[in-house]
Amino acid sequence: MHSISNFVHLHFDKPAEELGDIEKRVLRRTHERKVISTDVNAAFSAKASFGERVADGIARVGGSWSFIITFLVFLVVWAAVNTIVLATGAFDPYPFVFLNLILSMLAAIQAPIIMMSQNRQAERDRFEAAKDYEVNLKAELEVLSLHQKIDMHVVTELAALREEVGRLNASLAAKGA
Repeated sequence: MHSISNFVHLHFDKPAEELGDIEKRVLRRTHERKVISTDVNAAFSAKASFGERVADGIARVGGSWSFIITFLVFLVVWAAVNTIVLATGAFDPYPFVFLNLILSMLAAIQAPIIMMSQNRQAERDRFEAAKDYEVNLKAELEVLSLHQKIDMHVVTELAALREEVGRLNASLAAKGA
């Protein structure tokens, strides 16, 4: 754990005690050399309730061109049947009061369901942003760690080269004297 606190001290602008849960989890996973990235879709879908999945399905269907076109065809057929076909015995004559009732009830039910789905999408976006932050933080820490290792390796090689140059200078000075 001592190496982690040194790592935190080197790479963060705050002490280890002030790190958030995400930073601590990323540091732990980085120290353990474990992968932190996950399939966001699978992770988010796994915790979805039945109602949330239904709301997403209704919003997906209700917000599609196929639904709009199908509903438009339904409205045209409704109007045609009640004005032209059943001119004398229409079950919902013009101004289509029953159709207005159905449309109002559909809107009253569909609007909150779509809002639930939008709230869930916003929650999914926050979840995905948190996962992106974790992956980005881990990648940044790994890059910093690699830089540190490379710097240490370069310093070691430079020290060895200086030592070798010193030996060569000493050898040349001994031969020249």
